Amino acid sequence: MFRTWWRDPVDYRGLVETFGSHGALGRFKFMLGAGGLVMLVIAVLASIAQGDVAGPVGEIQGIVEAVVAGAWTVRWWFLPWPRETESLVWIVLFDIDTTANNLLVHDRVVGVLGVFLLMAMGGYVTVFHGPRVLALHVGWTFLTSVMLAWLMYSGALADPGQTNAGHRPEDLALGLAVILVMLVVVGVILPFVQFCHWLLRMDALSDPLTVLLNRRGLDSYLASHIGHCQGRAVYVATLDLDRFKAVNDSFGHAFGDEVLIRTAQRIRAAVEPHTLVARTGGEEFVVVGRLREDAATVGERLREAIETMSELPVRITASVGVAVLDTSRRDTPYNETTYRRLLRGSDSAMYRAKRRGGNAVAIAGQDEPPPNRLKRAPASAPEIHTAPPRDDSGLRSGSIAPPA
Repeated sequence: MFRTWWRDPVDYRGLVETFGSHGALGRFKFMLGAGGLVMLVIAVLASIAQGDVAGPVGEIQGIVEAVVAGAWTVRWWFLPWPRETESLVWIVLFDIDTTANNLLVHDRVVGVLGVFLLMAMGGYVTVFHGPRVLALHVGWTFLTSVMLAWLMYSGALADPGQTNAGHRPEDLALGLAVILVMLVVVGVILPFVQFCHWLLRMDALSDPLTVLLNRRGLDSYLASHIGHCQGRAVYVATLDLDRFKAVNDSFGHAFGDEVLIRTAQRIRAAVEPHTLVARTGGEEFVVVGRLREDAATVGERLREAIETMSELPVRITASVGVAVLDTSRRDTPYNETTYRRLLRGSDSAMYRAKRRGGNAVAIAGQDEPPPNRLKRAPASAPEIHTAPPRDDSGLRSGSIAPPA
């Protein structure tokens, strides 16, 4: 679970769109801009607090700090929400500027206040960026606190009231206390909050029965998957279990749930590890993956994975439709619009497989009838193929653990 969290590519754009759909982006922008205004005030107060001790270098750094804080405020209050790359640039700029200010000040109190600003930036990173970006920010903050503690111990950030500056036990104790506070707040609490945020988001994007992605989860991960498949052949397959309503009516919904769980396991076992697998409807599944063989072979493997489910009192089959991205055209865009077109194509092919009687594979763009003949044929009477009687006490719903 923790490896999955660490490797998870956070859908930055999806998060921003989610907050925007609930009308929260305007308030977030105001609060972030107000944070920059507070930074500006802190820079002015720190300059006043240090008086003439700061020197020309300190004065220049104070001006830079104020300029960065003012630019941050203007950016958040008057411009649209930044893209992911710009957001990362702002984080790097903020971290470097804040650390430089902490190491150039001549007052230990002002230096410690600067480290707390790094903690505040950590909250933004926790929500909008992934664990790897947070790890870099935590490491930078911890390194800054260590250097600040050393400056305290060496006497460079001495207490104005002390006479013997440098290497005092009191300074060492204070420096270690600053390091431990940063370790607890930035190194423990922020990753814990981000992990909980990720876990709740994964729960919202997953189907609770099969532990596959749901339709929202498929949409969320589609953008990152497109980036990994750039320039390569990809496919989208839609599977729908045949006559599943008759299975529920004959054996009950608990058994139907068991069939869906086993179907999800068989599909996941039949595809590569990084393939997207989602349950998008009652008995409908969608697979998005990299094409390493012909589409018919992929479809047949998925069809056979369902047909060969053993230890069931009923034969389960599926209709499979497969659509493939045409990589022979160099101008083919790898974007969500293209993938949604493939989704529609695989769904249409799946219904053609249904019209053939089910337990079949159809490839989008191959042997398709004219548009006026695409009306769905009347559904035939459900047919249940019952296996010989046996002890099915092990088929209780939930008796199979969902895949890890």
